[in-house]
Amino acid sequence: MTQTAEGTKITGVVFTDLGRAASFLSVERVQSTLRRKVGFTPYPGTLNLRLETDEAMECWREVRERRGIEIVSQDPAHCHARCFLVEIEGKHRGAVVLPEAANYPEDKIEVIAPVRLKDELRIKDGERVTIEFVD
Repeated sequence: MTQTAEGTKITGVVFTDLGRAASFLSVERVQSTLRRKVGFTPYPGTLNLRLETDEAMECWREVRERRGIEIVSQDPAHCHARCFLVEIEGKHRGAVVLPEAANYPEDKIEVIAPVRLKDELRIKDGERVTIEFVD
């Protein structure tokens, strides 16, 4: 994690998780809300990053204290969420989705973008990705 004049950068390790975000991101109301609030229709899935250092964890805690962009779910099967705009590897715009769910892992970050990031960045599980939070 580093703090720059532009924003906050965090590096995490890519990993495959349960795939639950795909159903949330496929809901038309969620897609239209994200299109309106973050400026793009997300690919129906997230790039999962696991934070490995205390410094990255502290930085993520500080980011989570920000208000973010609210995404309200009308479906009881899905929780509400907040989003934070990011730049991924200095190349792609996206957003971090933070589900407002009990017991959500503190060391996990879910990144959305208009493209499948693993393909676009040519990365696989175990590799590191840096995101920069932008306002």
